Amino acid sequence: MENKNIFITGSTDGIGKIAAIALAKQGQNVMVHGRSQAKVNDLIKEIESLTNNKNIKGFVADFSNLEEVKNMIATIRNTFESIDVLINNAGVFHGTSANNNLGFDLRFTVNYLAPFVLTNGLIELLEKANQPRIINLSSAAQAKVDYGKLENKSILEVNNAYAQSKLALTIWTTYLSEKYQNITSIAVNPGSLLRTKMALDAYGQFWSPAEKGSDLLVELALDEKHYNRSGDYFDNDSGRYTTAHPDAYNKNEIEKLIAFTHKILE
Repeated sequence: MENKNIFITGSTDGIGKIAAIALAKQGQNVMVHGRSQAKVNDLIKEIESLTNNKNIKGFVADFSNLEEVKNMIATIRNTFESIDVLINNAGVFHGTSANNNLGFDLRFTVNYLAPFVLTNGLIELLEKANQPRIINLSSAAQAKVDYGKLENKSILEVNNAYAQSKLALTIWTTYLSEKYQNITSIAVNPGSLLRTKMALDAYGQFWSPAEKGSDLLVELALDEKHYNRSGDYFDNDSGRYTTAHPDAYNKNEIEKLIAFTHKILE
């Protein structure tokens, strides 16, 4: 099987890092990403040492700053002719609207707007691949998007803001699956309270090892059985495809989200 170009955002720790190492062990061409150049450089050295795979490339952007995301897109487009799999894994739980240059809630910016901008910027590279895939990391926590509060740049309650950002990502996945029918787009809850820095910072506890999520990301990226599941939602708490929040399948809600997104990104 030909090696694939696989880009994992937020891969300097947590399940993104573990998945990057696992894919590198399989000989894949792995593209890693983080906010810190030093951390990205350290990760590349670590992966090369663990796997003897030299086909590891690193990219840097702070997802709370969409200008940095756009600069990263330009760098990637100058480096790769195609991308087989994009795993939108980077995410944040804590933080306020003051933490990003747009002034919108940090979770909405990092967990949804940044992946939206990144994916649209790389869509031509994905379309050039054979059986391309977009894997969007959602969550069991999904809450109705409050457009009024987002547009007014209100400070949102942490759990609710996170759940809104993850529903937005899931709604958008449905949109992607309909617009780009040659790309498999899947939303996934990688597992609740996995042993990651984010879960420990947020809740001070974990239910399952991080590998539960990283193993699934590797499978979703490569396994043939997921190829025809575009637009579907995989819930790793139950270990199967299931139904996300009803808004993810509501035509009006999909149109509302996409229109709102384009409006605030203009």
